[in-house]
Amino acid sequence: MRDWRPDLSGFLPSRPGFDLIMHSLEKNRNEETSVDQSGDNIHSPHDIAAAELINASGHIQEVDRNFGLVSLTGYGLVSGNVWPALGGTILVAIFNGGPPGTIYEFVAAGIFYFMITACIAELASAIPSTAGVYHWASVTPGKRYGRVIGYYAGYWNYLGWMLASASVCAIVGNVCVQMYGVTHPEYTSKPWHVFLGYIIMLWTSCLFVCYANKLIPHLGTIGIFFIIVGGFITVVVCAAVPGYGGRPGHASEAFVWKDWVADLGYPDGFVFLAGMLNGAYAIGTPDLVCHLAEEIPRPHVNVPKAMGLQMGIGFLSGFAYLIAILYTINDFDALSSSTFPIAEIYAQATGSTAGTIGLLFLILVVFVLESVGANITVGRGLWTLARDGATPFSGFLSRVSPARGMPLNATIASAVLNTLLACVYLGSTTAFSALASAFVLLTTASYTAAILPHLLTGRKNIRFGPFHMKGWLGFAVNGIACTYMIVFFVIFCFPYSLPTNAKTMNYSSVIFGGSTILITAWYFLGGKKGYTGPQTIGGKVYEADLIKKVAMVVPKA
Repeated sequence: MRDWRPDLSGFLPSRPGFDLIMHSLEKNRNEETSVDQSGDNIHSPHDIAAAELINASGHIQEVDRNFGLVSLTGYGLVSGNVWPALGGTILVAIFNGGPPGTIYEFVAAGIFYFMITACIAELASAIPSTAGVYHWASVTPGKRYGRVIGYYAGYWNYLGWMLASASVCAIVGNVCVQMYGVTHPEYTSKPWHVFLGYIIMLWTSCLFVCYANKLIPHLGTIGIFFIIVGGFITVVVCAAVPGYGGRPGHASEAFVWKDWVADLGYPDGFVFLAGMLNGAYAIGTPDLVCHLAEEIPRPHVNVPKAMGLQMGIGFLSGFAYLIAILYTINDFDALSSSTFPIAEIYAQATGSTAGTIGLLFLILVVFVLESVGANITVGRGLWTLARDGATPFSGFLSRVSPARGMPLNATIASAVLNTLLACVYLGSTTAFSALASAFVLLTTASYTAAILPHLLTGRKNIRFGPFHMKGWLGFAVNGIACTYMIVFFVIFCFPYSLPTNAKTMNYSSVIFGGSTILITAWYFLGGKKGYTGPQTIGGKVYEADLIKKVAMVVPKA
């Protein structure tokens, strides 16, 4: 039998392989299909065996399906990490309008991100691929532009999550330093202290992902406990302890809901819009669970469900957490001058060192779990690019460890790149902060690359899955989401305050532009030659060509 794989990599070189492709295409045409207990639309022993080889993304099934709906949702909640992220960025957020600005900006960002989530969930239901936006952006524009748009979307998304992973490791280092500083008032933090915590966290989580892959779903379940219970404990403590036993009481209603404070040199309206960046950083992770779409049964159904649960629980817990901690602030000047802002808020809330350490520990545990999730995301992201020839050393990076059932090489390579980012922190904390904030620009650019062509082509280039926003609703939600991402991409590039200087300048646009230039350079210097793009199962415009190509090379039964 001749080897036809160079023409259609990822499909079986036999007539059953052709049957399976037909089955996959037909599955996307029918939203109402019978589903067996294993979760796949399979009705014969041959189909069951074949589906173990080819998944819904069109690639050979190489990774283990270890996740269920609960563990996948837990992974999304832990890696999304909304309320701990709000606590970690509270000092930046509170200068964009004070407590009222912090709350209302988070709510506004949440509303728009729910729309983005709906758009992504619809695409994930149609094409549940670990490649995520990279795959969808290759399908929604059509054959003429899909290949190149998908290339940029894939790299933007990968680099965005790389920066997110770096910021998580840095936050872990910062929280450890804060916990030490609470018990040692004379202590002065140095950048290398945080750097050390960064490196320890990065490689501990990386090695866990590589060598304990089957335990990761259990971490997702544990993560649900810490996100929900940890958030609940924090809210209860912040609500009950202030004013008890002679401690200072809660802040006033006006302080939390009405007293706008913004001295940034911009009009109040623009301050509000720019301040939505903090909410976007906390809640702007709607595609997280998509990167495990090939590791869960019934991904057409379970991935959109997990996305909805992640965003819903994350938003509600974040909203409750914000209100609780803002009511505990009784000395705003002390908070503004504090080296460790969230530790200062907890100290004002509890009035004790032990209480402060306890609440910080809850944040630390969640960020440690998130670091594991971030390593999963970036490793899978690099792997999906490599298996389609989009990266240097793609043959090496695209390998999946048979013993561990996960992309070992891509995960370790991503950790090495993350280590290089850590060195930036030693040189300049300002530069590192810019890297972290560029996460929002890179990820929203990747979402736009998938959703905007979908809208402009009349939403006609995919076969919709079980989750489908029909008629005018789909156009309205897609249109609002794209408008938000395009407008706020520009707003989020403005300096944080006026007047500005080299230290306070917003370098996010420089990072995005520089990254895009490097991506483009690789495309023309080497990437274009080997880059094949993802398998486009789920895209209408590709199906006829796909069927013809397979029929020509697959022997008849």
